[in-house]
Amino acid sequence: MATELLASILLLILSLFITLYTGTIRRLWSHPSPSTSSSFKFPKSYPIIGAYFAIYCNRERRVQWLSDMILNSPTSTFVLHRFFGQYQVFTGNPDNVKHILKTHFHLYPKGDLLRDSLHDLLGDGIFNVNGDQWKVQRQVSSHEFNRKSLRKFVETVVEAELRDRLVPMLASAAANRTVLDLQDVLKRFTFDNICNIAFGYDPAYLVPSLPRAEFAEAFEEAVLISSGRLNAILPIMWKLKSFFRIGSERRLGELISQVRGFAGDLIREKNAQLQQAGDDSREEIDILSRYLMSGRFDEDYVIDIIISFIHAGRDTTSAALTWYFWLIAQNPRVEEKILEEVMEASEEMAYEDVKDMVYTHASLCESMRLYPPVPVDTKEAAVDDVLPDGTRVKKGTRVVYHPYAMGRLAKLWGADWPDFKPERWLEMDESTGKWGFAGMDPYAYPVFQAGPRICLGKEMAFLQMKRVVASVTRRFRIVPAFGRKPVYFADLTSKMKGGFPVRIEERMGS
Repeated sequence: MATELLASILLLILSLFITLYTGTIRRLWSHPSPSTSSSFKFPKSYPIIGAYFAIYCNRERRVQWLSDMILNSPTSTFVLHRFFGQYQVFTGNPDNVKHILKTHFHLYPKGDLLRDSLHDLLGDGIFNVNGDQWKVQRQVSSHEFNRKSLRKFVETVVEAELRDRLVPMLASAAANRTVLDLQDVLKRFTFDNICNIAFGYDPAYLVPSLPRAEFAEAFEEAVLISSGRLNAILPIMWKLKSFFRIGSERRLGELISQVRGFAGDLIREKNAQLQQAGDDSREEIDILSRYLMSGRFDEDYVIDIIISFIHAGRDTTSAALTWYFWLIAQNPRVEEKILEEVMEASEEMAYEDVKDMVYTHASLCESMRLYPPVPVDTKEAAVDDVLPDGTRVKKGTRVVYHPYAMGRLAKLWGADWPDFKPERWLEMDESTGKWGFAGMDPYAYPVFQAGPRICLGKEMAFLQMKRVVASVTRRFRIVPAFGRKPVYFADLTSKMKGGFPVRIEERMGS
């Protein structure tokens, strides 16, 4: 008890010192809005502490501030100096991204800092491992993303969640003129979907009463604390708190215990189902069943895998859809074109109908250009290296590519990059007279990563999002219930601070 109290006092004193000392220079080093002018100032670096003052003052808008650096760098790369001579490299240069994610993939694994920061939450799941562990998990998981599984996902899991839960909830809100937090609703929707398709389990999180789900709430808070670890100015601070089990680290331990307990129960229930079903269970199996039936993994390892898939399937897709519906509400021209495409398809929206929604697909790509679900991604150099733009990288240096900034680079998207234009993703097919999708270089648009670690669930995510857009747009208009631009913030994924309150309006004749 005395040790815990002493640690708390020391941390409090250090925090107060930092706050008071940096408060006097906050105005010098904080940049209130993105800038690409000649007057822009890069953060000044000092001996020992590096650019600590600027980092601290911009901690509440870290993603946007780092984006400013990239947008104002001639090479779209800059070096941020930290404590004791350490530094990080941030880049939005497609050549550098390709170097990191493909041509020199083996030299840029998940680093120790990232693994340490996220290990309590993600463990040795697919998003937090390298080498053979990653290869085995990717190989087993890939079976769930074939054409047959994708069709099943759209025509059964997503369709049922839309028909029985999301659409009735929106219809009720429209009839009663109530305000919904669409961000929360979409998280519930995607949580139900990922649990159904990956684990054969329905948590029924999206129901009219919007019940509290202890697991989902514990998971979200654990993500927030883990993200704070990863972005900590002084990682030693969270490590000390973890060692003494105090403050946020004590809370994280409680949350992780709750999350892993839920996952463990899910595994034991699934094992019992598999044993009871015998050989009949091998026809239609989910991701969890594949891992259990392989017999190669212990329970703790499978728990890591479950948690990783929940994070990927829930947080990224709901983040993408949240920002998408806000952008559509600001751009009625685009909404009208999406509605035209939706009305041309059958109301049942079979797999092929969803797949052929070219303009809707383009609008989703355009939305994720401006608001990528994962705004930054971190690697760590395994050896000394030189990036294609000439930036020198020492062994152990964190190298971060920045999709959020890349979506705002005029050199990649033109001077009209602020405009929401799905047409930039389309090209006319002269033989048919119809628009076709024109994909961007994945290293200029690494929203789903690229190279060997490209997202396995990319096509599944698009199918799910397009089905949601079609079902919602056909019948409803989403109207933001506030008169301001939402406040952007990010933990591991992009979010709207305080949620996304909306009113639902029925379309005439729907």
